[in-house]
Amino acid sequence: MNCSLLSCRMGFHLLLFLILSSIHGILAQDLAEVTIVVKGATTIAETRDDFICATIDWWPPEKCDYQQCPWGNSSILNLDLSHPLLAKAIQAFKPLRIRIGGSLQDKVVYGVGNLSSSCLPFRKIAGGLFGFSKGCLPVARWDEVNNLFSKTGASVTFGLNALYGRNNTQNGAWVGAWDPTNACDFIKYTISKGYQVDSWEFGNELSGNGVGASVSAQQYGKDLINIKALIDELYGKSNDKPLIVAPGGFYDQQWFTKFLQVSGPDVVNVVTHHIYNLGPGNDPNLVKTILNPQQLSQISQTFSSLEDTIQQNGPWASAWVGESGGAYNSGGRLVSDTFVNSFWYLDQLGMSSMYNTKTYCRQTLIGGNYGLLNTTTFAPNPDYYSALLWHQLMGKGVLAVDGDSSQFLRAYAHCSKGREGMTLLLINFSNVTQFRITVQNSMNIDLHVKENAIYRDSSFKRGLKRAVQWVGRKASDEEELREEYHLTPKDGYIQSQTMVLNGIPLELTEDGDIPTLEPVLVDVKSPISIAPLSIAFAVLPNFEAQACGRIESNYQLHIHKLH
Repeated sequence: MNCSLLSCRMGFHLLLFLILSSIHGILAQDLAEVTIVVKGATTIAETRDDFICATIDWWPPEKCDYQQCPWGNSSILNLDLSHPLLAKAIQAFKPLRIRIGGSLQDKVVYGVGNLSSSCLPFRKIAGGLFGFSKGCLPVARWDEVNNLFSKTGASVTFGLNALYGRNNTQNGAWVGAWDPTNACDFIKYTISKGYQVDSWEFGNELSGNGVGASVSAQQYGKDLINIKALIDELYGKSNDKPLIVAPGGFYDQQWFTKFLQVSGPDVVNVVTHHIYNLGPGNDPNLVKTILNPQQLSQISQTFSSLEDTIQQNGPWASAWVGESGGAYNSGGRLVSDTFVNSFWYLDQLGMSSMYNTKTYCRQTLIGGNYGLLNTTTFAPNPDYYSALLWHQLMGKGVLAVDGDSSQFLRAYAHCSKGREGMTLLLINFSNVTQFRITVQNSMNIDLHVKENAIYRDSSFKRGLKRAVQWVGRKASDEEELREEYHLTPKDGYIQSQTMVLNGIPLELTEDGDIPTLEPVLVDVKSPISIAPLSIAFAVLPNFEAQACGRIESNYQLHIHKLH
């Protein structure tokens, strides 16, 4: 046998092997037919245009957890504000809400007015709150920070030191009234420079038993009345009067109820709470927790209870998630900054919005293991692109989803952003099942849902040929196309730090810009297929949802009034 013939045969066998391997991989997947029904007549909740929010923290480089020190120079005090990627990453959202705050927030003093001490940075000390001394924000740095915010159009929430002037007791409870002197000087300076702070938040994680420190709900509520009076006095009749945000801590029903009752009507505009529902960052089962939809669903009880607490005790206020990083203590190394974390993150965005959460602040924009941006290179991590896609596609109106489903398939529906129709977020937590999804409109059908039914093909061939039609009153015989955005990890590795969109790795352009997130166009009458362990957005342009038209009309009226 000559070499050329041997080579030809080897090539043929290799090709045959690859084809058979590919078919085997397809056949190994479990196919499930699922029908979901989107109810477009009314919305069940509504978010803000700046629903996506990210935090910038105060942690210095010496902040370490589990023998790791992942913060680097990511603090508001030392972050490289001139890095071109930082500005580009913020500008892509038009706007991005940025919340400045974190654990050391209640140890920060502001280098303005008659500050009694020198304006020095944080340093590690034994016995200090979280192991650090107090730190100071110099006015020159505040000027630089506001230059970045002005350039990028960021919407700013600033967390004030709510322990200033109080006395610490041995059990971590701080007593006495808040001293507003330093905060007053700082806000005066901010106003004098024309800096736009959209909202002032009061304290960090002081609710209930607190984290490191706590303040009673009774005293906290009284202090909020004083800060409301301070804001009213300093801003006067300004059209840019900021919101008052509180308490920025973990939800404790009794404590939250009490502080709302004590502070009274129209004092607090926004009630913020924090979420770290994945456990510690060093948990060896962190990936399993992220991919367990039953565990992820447990936090819905918090969203529901907070919504009820606000309705009963503070209906003038709205709910935000003020800080959420998934895994606490700086997040999970090579987990929180990888593709798999988007299963938790996007599920959080979808779930929280169903309970009238208006804004969701991700810990962090940069810093720790859970940053949307890499702490060293500033390059986007996978969750950055998840956040950007949500921001570009999911509108304010939240629609109910019902129908035949599986515990491993999440479906969230919103009015499409800036256009007609509806957008679906689909999350497939299964590692074996490919879902083929029929989307139906409750306005056009009489649905008889079979509880917990999943229709599975007995034949792979029949499954491929099955025609599935999208139902909508505006559908016609003419070809209609929908946009689909399928998210997968590079090389199929669930902990990859590179996200793939429709088969193309998301990487910075040659000019160092954020890449454009391009969809694939699909016949609207074809099924929506979502592969195992993947995420997809689907934009249905002609899906009739009366509720979305009303929200869009209100939005256009609001824009008209602004101009």
